[in-house]
Amino acid sequence: MGNCCSDAVGGKHAVGGGPAGFNNGRGRGAEANEAVNQFLRSRGYYGLFSQIELSLSASNLRNRDEVSKSDPMAVVYAKRRDGTLEEVARTEVVLNSLNPVWITKHNMMFHFEVVQPLVFQVYEVDVQFHNVPVKALKLEELQFLGEARCALSEILTKPTRSLVLHLERKGEQGPGPTDFGELTVRAEECFGSKTSIEMVFRCSDLENKDLFSKSDTFLVISKIVESGPPIPICKTETKKNDLNPTWKPVVINMQQLGNKDKLLVIECFNFNTNGKHDLIGKVQQSLSSLEDLQKSQSGENLLIPTAVGHNYENKVTKGQLFVEQYCESEQSTFLDYIASGYELKLMVAIDFTASNGNPRLPDSLHYIDPSGRPNAYQRAILDMGEVLQFYDTDKRFPAWGFGARPIDGPVSHCFNLNGSTYQAEVEGIQGILSAYMSALQNVSLAGPTLFGHVINTASLMASESVIQNRQKYFILLIITDGVITDLQETKDAIVKATDLPLSILIVGVGGADFKEMEILDADKGERLESSTGRIASRDIVQFMKDVQNGEISVVHSLLAELPGQFMSYMRSRNSSQHN
Repeated sequence: MGNCCSDAVGGKHAVGGGPAGFNNGRGRGAEANEAVNQFLRSRGYYGLFSQIELSLSASNLRNRDEVSKSDPMAVVYAKRRDGTLEEVARTEVVLNSLNPVWITKHNMMFHFEVVQPLVFQVYEVDVQFHNVPVKALKLEELQFLGEARCALSEILTKPTRSLVLHLERKGEQGPGPTDFGELTVRAEECFGSKTSIEMVFRCSDLENKDLFSKSDTFLVISKIVESGPPIPICKTETKKNDLNPTWKPVVINMQQLGNKDKLLVIECFNFNTNGKHDLIGKVQQSLSSLEDLQKSQSGENLLIPTAVGHNYENKVTKGQLFVEQYCESEQSTFLDYIASGYELKLMVAIDFTASNGNPRLPDSLHYIDPSGRPNAYQRAILDMGEVLQFYDTDKRFPAWGFGARPIDGPVSHCFNLNGSTYQAEVEGIQGILSAYMSALQNVSLAGPTLFGHVINTASLMASESVIQNRQKYFILLIITDGVITDLQETKDAIVKATDLPLSILIVGVGGADFKEMEILDADKGERLESSTGRIASRDIVQFMKDVQNGEISVVHSLLAELPGQFMSYMRSRNSSQHN
């Protein structure tokens, strides 16, 4: 298998397999990160996933047959964001049964960063339709037995990964909740999600594409599909000014490929800030071939498409690709940890500095619209909460404000949003929103914008959880409208927190210049260093500006990074326990 690699991984991973997050553009800051990500999105990269297999069974169904028992079939729908239903699967028909166990399975992709609502409907298939293929059955001609709804996360967070749902019929009510029967949904993570290949790539003698310096190089690894262009599955970080780069390890989840003989195309690019990156060369190999390259320690020449008349031919360049390390392993996945009892605990910190504007005026970022339309702060809380609430059993969330002056008091840089002196937790997502609106009536907006106090308070909670041996991972959501004025103190707090079960997601709202904020995000700069010279042990901060474009919110984009940060913490914790 070659040498197993370190935990300092540079590529993006499936939710099941390891750290998510592009560590790109370290030499060029945020511009490199955003340009490379946009480049990948334009080529079909929208994040990775875990593959889930759903199994269905039912019990105590209503009998609709006069002579025998019902012949039930189940239909699975995905609920779209606009509320419409998309049929995704049908089971077979089980004859003469009020307690069917359907054999047909349904495979679907689990995306942690969004809620995936599912709807299940059960029908009675009369004998005259028994010779009709299941897919050809017209549902309006069948007898409706009942319906159940849930989110995929609700199933996956159960220790048994199964959920019992009561079947309901609109407009009909029985004497008890189980009057129409029960549906049991079981979700299994496909085995391929657990097998990962970690590799370290190196190139030599790359062609220089820059006039005044050496190329800034990165690799994109894509899988070749039967139709259409190759689909990117991971990438390396960008190595600035380097024609002989060795990149940090990347991990490929076997689920993404199916088997080790599927062909990959590995492309080497020179980074350009405008997103039009120069292709330096590419190779086409399977994982098996890459493993052989590592064993033989030989290189593969990069090819560059070159125009010859009206056609293109691959020209061999002097640049070569080497596989320095290759490690194949099975590991616990993010969903394995969740099923074993780990919880994700949301914490919220809201910016109450005066730069937000007078909350009573419509141009304020804190303005509460009488129509019910959420402001940027409310929207971020709702988007974060709707996803994370499934991963927290007690649904009690610490909530703080900073940068305001409570009644008859000095400016506070970390106060309990609910007004309590001792207790920061509130009940549910609605509790956060209620405490936020109440605080707007009871504090005076002030300043400056300091993060250090809030991060240290969150870190203390995470540290106490570790001491008490609780299975919790904390997510601190900071929503802010301005640039922090305690940058070094914030860096110190973050570096100190990198050994704790904590991630910090920062959403910037309003029109401020957030360039300094991007320094805190290790995807967009060098690894953070404290005032004492300590280097952050891992990347725990993600920052994005709130821009409303498309269906996926900024918060959902930030959440896509979270399973990887969780896994990086678990690996570092497990490593320290073994040492």
